[in-house]
Amino acid sequence: MRNSYPTGGFPGANFEGRLQEALDELRSRFEKPSATRAGRGEVRAAVLSLLAERPMHGYQIIREIEERTDGSWKPSPGSVYPTLQLLADEGFVSTEESEGRKIYSLTDAGREEVQASGASTPWAPSAPETGSRFAALPKAGMELAQAAAQVGRSGSQEQVKEAVAVLEEARRRLYSILAQG
Repeated sequence: MRNSYPTGGFPGANFEGRLQEALDELRSRFEKPSATRAGRGEVRAAVLSLLAERPMHGYQIIREIEERTDGSWKPSPGSVYPTLQLLADEGFVSTEESEGRKIYSLTDAGREEVQASGASTPWAPSAPETGSRFAALPKAGMELAQAAAQVGRSGSQEQVKEAVAVLEEARRRLYSILAQG
């Protein structure tokens, strides 16, 4: 088993720096370019679709979108709240105060708009792909890197060697997945 450590085995003091470089590289390969951000129409469609299911407050809408896209899209309050206000101005949404929060509901006109537009959502299978199929991969990679960092910080020399072997096997298996394609 060949390794890239200059000391020939144990990573030593420079391990944290090299691990951080590897994490940064991993992050850069999975970060979404700004072109994958949802447009105003997608925010509108998502809000209408969610409110067709049940009344919600703004942060519930944000969390629901994030959950349904497996974390690949979390709209900002700066995109959701203006959309809600616009929908209210258009007569598609009504608001009600409950426990100090505004709860948004579709009006009859809003329900008609949802039916007429057939509003698709980013989490729907027919929606154009915005990277959501890759959402789990960077998360799993980052969690793996964090576990490796923990072993590097607090593991014995033998534990570090074992962790390196596990990571090398994981790398080989990942490449074998591509080779099957």
